[in-house]
Amino acid sequence: MAELGKGVTAGKLALNVQKRLSRAQEKVLQKLGKADETRDTAFEELVTNFNKQMAEGTKLQRDLKAYLSAVKMMHEASRRLQDCLADMYEPDWFGKEETDALAEDTDTLWLDYHQNVTDKSLLCMDTYLAQFPEIKARIAKRERKLVDFDSARHHFGSLQKGKKKDEAKIAKAEEELGRAQKIFEELNVELQDELPALWESRVGVYVGTFQSLAGHQEKFHNEMSKLSQNLNDIMTKMEEQRQLKKDAPAASKTGDGAKSEEANHSESASSAPKLQSLVTNGSNGELPPGFLYKVKAVHEYTATDNDELELNIGDVVLVLAFDNPDEQDDGWLLGLKESHWLQKKDISAKGVFPENFTQKV
Repeated sequence: MAELGKGVTAGKLALNVQKRLSRAQEKVLQKLGKADETRDTAFEELVTNFNKQMAEGTKLQRDLKAYLSAVKMMHEASRRLQDCLADMYEPDWFGKEETDALAEDTDTLWLDYHQNVTDKSLLCMDTYLAQFPEIKARIAKRERKLVDFDSARHHFGSLQKGKKKDEAKIAKAEEELGRAQKIFEELNVELQDELPALWESRVGVYVGTFQSLAGHQEKFHNEMSKLSQNLNDIMTKMEEQRQLKKDAPAASKTGDGAKSEEANHSESASSAPKLQSLVTNGSNGELPPGFLYKVKAVHEYTATDNDELELNIGDVVLVLAFDNPDEQDDGWLLGLKESHWLQKKDISAKGVFPENFTQKV
């Protein structure tokens, strides 16, 4: 027998062509209502669920890949920012070594997060979806074998009803019917068992995927929050040091002026606050009684009592002397917002506030 291709003979090819023609003819007769079709509504519902499950899983897999691509892009953007900071950070600035270490830790954190989501969530979905193509192919095969079964059933029936009965043909048709029925039922039984179990498995897969993702997200954001806070602390400390260096010459000049003033005029201790206020502000503007110096809020503070002063970042506060020094608690100052004093010249709005929430100006 002539060979037409690897593993394909002319006889086998002819048989396959004949099967396709028979199936096509059977489907046409069924659609025209000239042949009854075996229907299984319960199985059709299983197939509907299977298609829905496969579509949902495929969408989740696609969205997970898009999420990981976004994580990778964020990682690259973060790395560029860290490189920019490292390039501009001068060696003598505060926290140079710490910022370099933070950059390395940040980079490692992004890499670990991407890898964990890939290993625990995306690969889980890949494994889950890998089984669908083979099952889909068997569902399609079941459909073809059902058509073969119906075709064999109709052929056998037509031979039985014929006026001239050919027992040999009837026997052969019955044998073909039995074979077609067996092949169909074997596939049908297997799928009847597998499809419901597969449908139920989706819950566990989704729980595992999102639970793992949520856990890694929580860990990543917690660790990233710590690194961000550390970087913020370094920047705050560097700004404080810069401000101290900037104020140092002015403080020296103020000290010389105070000595000269004391030598020339010998002012009393009671006039010291007023003298200091004139040198700090460089003007003869009126200031509240007991004024010592100014501070600027670097952190927000929410008052918890009616004798406390509410602070917003950037507020300038005029620090006042306590009427009774014994009333002053460690780490607390008494003050009045400069904006309030300039508008109303009223010290009734004064209050205490934590010193470490401010810095001198």
